[in-house]
Amino acid sequence: MTGAASGVKDQAPLAFPAVMLTAFFVVPFGLMIAVSLFTRDQAAFYQPILTLANYERFLSAFFGKVLLFSLGLSALVSAICVTVGAPFVYLLTRAPRRTQVMWLVALLAVLSLSEVIIGFAWSTLLSRTAGITNLFVALGLMSEPDAWSPSFGAVLTGMVYQAFPYATLVLYPAFSRIDPSWSEAARTMGANPFRAFLTVTLPAMRGTLAATFIVVFVFALGAYLLPQLLGRPQHWTLSVLITDQAIYQSNMPFAAAMAVFLVVASLLLVMLTAMFGRNPT
Repeated sequence: MTGAASGVKDQAPLAFPAVMLTAFFVVPFGLMIAVSLFTRDQAAFYQPILTLANYERFLSAFFGKVLLFSLGLSALVSAICVTVGAPFVYLLTRAPRRTQVMWLVALLAVLSLSEVIIGFAWSTLLSRTAGITNLFVALGLMSEPDAWSPSFGAVLTGMVYQAFPYATLVLYPAFSRIDPSWSEAARTMGANPFRAFLTVTLPAMRGTLAATFIVVFVFALGAYLLPQLLGRPQHWTLSVLITDQAIYQSNMPFAAAMAVFLVVASLLLVMLTAMFGRNPT
C-alpha cells in the first residue's frame, strides 16, 4: 500500500463528521450570514440588497444588555450544574450498583419531559396559591404564602433542573473510571476525603469538567420557553427576541444578525473554556 493510500485510509473516519459539520453547521451558518446582510421587505421577508443596517441596529445598549444577560445566564447555569454535579456524580459512582441505576433512571426520566411541562410545573410549584410556600407556612417557616414566580430565581431554577441530567450524562462515564487508589493514596498522606476530592480527583477531571460546562452552556443558550414561562420580560434571553423578530415581526434579516452575534459570542466562550480545560504540560 502506498503512502498516499495509507494517508487517505487514516483520514477516512473523519469524512462522516466533516460532512455532517458542513451540512448542518457551515452551510446553515453561511446562509444565516447572507440573510443578515439583506434588506428587510415586509411583503417578501427580505430583498437581496446588501446592507449593514441590521448589525448597526443590534449594536445598541438594549440588545447588548440582552446578549450579555443570555451569555451570563447560560454560564451561571453551567457553573451550578458542574459545581453540584461533580461531587454528586463522584459519590454516585462510589454507591452500590443498584443505587446508581435508581438515581440514573430518575435523572434521565427528566429528559422525557418537554420544556413546556417543566415550565408549567415549576410555575405552579413557585406560585402563591398552590406553591411550596404554602408548605413553609404550614411548617411555621413563613407567615404567609408568597409568589416566587415570575422571577430570575425561577428562571435559573427551571433551567438548572432541565440541564442537570445532561451534566450527569457527561460526568458519569469519566468519574466511574477513576482509580480509587488515587484517593486512598491521598488519605494515607493525611488528606481527609474532602481535601482528597479537591486536590486529586477534580484536577484529574479538568478536561471532563470543561466539556460538561460547554455542553450545558450551549444547551442553556438555546433556552426559549422557560425564560418566558418563569421570568419577566427583563429575564428573556436573546433566543426569545430572535424568535419574536423572525416569526412575529417578520424581520428575518435582523433576526439572522442577532443569531450571528449569538453564535460568534458562544463560540468564543466555548474556545476559552476548552483552553481552560486543557491539561497543563
